[in-house]
Formats: sequence, C-alpha cells, structure tokens
Amino acid sequence: MPLTANTAAPVVSLYQLLDPEVLANPYPLYRRLRETNPVYWDPYLHAWVVTRYEDVITVLHRFSANRTPTPEHFALMGMGELGPIAQMMTRQMLFMDAPAHTRLRSLASMAFTPARVEALRNHIRNILDRLLTPLLQRGSMDVIDDLAAPLPAIVTAEMLGVPVSDCDRLKAWSADFAEVLGNFQHNPDRAARTLKCVEEMTTYFRDAVRRQRAHPREGLINSFLTTEIDGDRLTEEEIIANCIVTMVGGQETTTNLIGNGVLSLIRNPDQLETLRTDLSLIPSAVEELLRYESPSQQTARI
Repeated sequence: MPLTANTAAPVVSLYQLLDPEVLANPYPLYRRLRETNPVYWDPYLHAWVVTRYEDVITVLHRFSANRTPTPEHFALMGMGELGPIAQMMTRQMLFMDAPAHTRLRSLASMAFTPARVEALRNHIRNILDRLLTPLLQRGSMDVIDDLAAPLPAIVTAEMLGVPVSDCDRLKAWSADFAEVLGNFQHNPDRAARTLKCVEEMTTYFRDAVRRQRAHPREGLINSFLTTEIDGDRLTEEEIIANCIVTMVGGQETTTNLIGNGVLSLIRNPDQLETLRTDLSLIPSAVEELLRYESPSQQTARI
C-alpha cells in the first residue's frame, strides 16, 4: 500500500525506515515501538511486528521460516515472471523448517569441518595483510572501499572456489540480491533487475559446478558436490541456491559489520581505547558489535 498525498504512515511504523534520517538511527523508533506498541499490525508491511526480546524469541522458535512464496503462488497473484526468484529461494536453508532444514544444514556443515575453518582463518589473515600493507604505507584509508567491501568479496570467492578475479561481479550480485532479502519497499521497479541478477548468478554457479566436476579444486562448491550422509547428496539446484545465499550472506553482512563496528568505536572512544590496550578483548568485541549495531536488523516468520 504506497503512501499518497492523502495518507501518511503511522508515526510508530517500520515504514519510517524509508526516511534516511530514521534509517541512519532507527533505535529511537525501535524504543517507541517496544514501549508503546510492542506487537502491532503494520498495514504498510502487511505483517505483525514484534520488538521485545522475549516476543522475538517466541516467534523465532514457534513460527515457520518457510516464508518464500512458491512459483505457483506468484502465478496465482499474476506475477508469474517472478517464479525463478521463488524457485531458487525455496531451496535455500534460510527459508526452510525441519526436517528439510536439518537435512540441508547437516550436508552443508560437512564443508565446514574444524580443520577447514582453521585453514580458512589463516588464509583470511593473509588476504587481510595484503589489503592492509599498502594502506599502512599510505597512512590513510576509506574503511568501506579499501577494506570492508573488498575483504569479504575476495574471501567469498576463495571460499567458494571460484576465480578471485570474479569478486567484483559477486559483490555486485550480492548487493542486488540483498535488497530482495531485506527490503521493506518491495519496489516493483526492481523486479526486472532482480530477475536478471538471479539468472546471471544461476548460470554462473551452474557453470562453476560443471567445472568442478571436471576439474575439482578446493572450496565450498567442491565440498557441496562431494559431501554425502547415508547415501544422501545435495542436488545441483540445491548447491546453486546455497552457494548464492552463502555468497550474499557472507558479503553484505561482513561489509556492514566492519563499517558499523569502526563507526561505533569512533563514536565511543573510551571503548576503542579499552580495546587498544587489551587486544584479548577483540573476540568478545566482535560479538558485541554484532549485537550493538547489527548489520541485519529484521527477519520474518509465518
């Protein structure tokens, strides 16, 4: 339901996040929601919104993550052209309940053994050193352009087992697809662009899977191809869909966590100084920055 000259969104509504000033600091809005209307029907989002911790936990535990319309649902609504988006998203772990989620997660987790994670940790350190060395010599940096954007793009390409030279393409696709996952506007003008993005990503990862079958190399795609539990294996379509959600989830959230984290520390110099004087606090600082200024501000259940 778009706003018109004769209507206005309620003062306390998540629609207010379309206001750049509110988006830049949404916490006063969240506080008003918790205090005045913690469970309310938002007519602009066509959804119930809950904002108190206990209620959020209850919703996450009791309600369904299987919230993506199927291609058939889109067809019934007269939006059959969006079918390819739905077809892919219904195969992603993010939108599944048990037992389908349990099966897919169990298979996918085989790609993240402790040994593999430790190897990735050392490799990520090396990538970070390569990015930081010229910045230290220069004496200045743009946190987003020089670090927060390229670091997860390079790491994601390496982790998947695709050429690092493709990282700019992966980053652009991730930015486009992230709007589908976290956009309140549901802007119909972006449908064609999103469809093109999904088509390009699907083709790219289908080709990557076929190359891996012919010439295996270390990475997530190869792990997805070879993992097996009691004879059960991931299908090619499941591999493609979950490569895409891994690529998007690993890039956008990491870029925003780094940016939000640096800004939060600059705004709280006492905490920055505490961290500088005791580097053993870094692991807990990362967890706290994820909580304090989360790169992912909302999720949904049915």
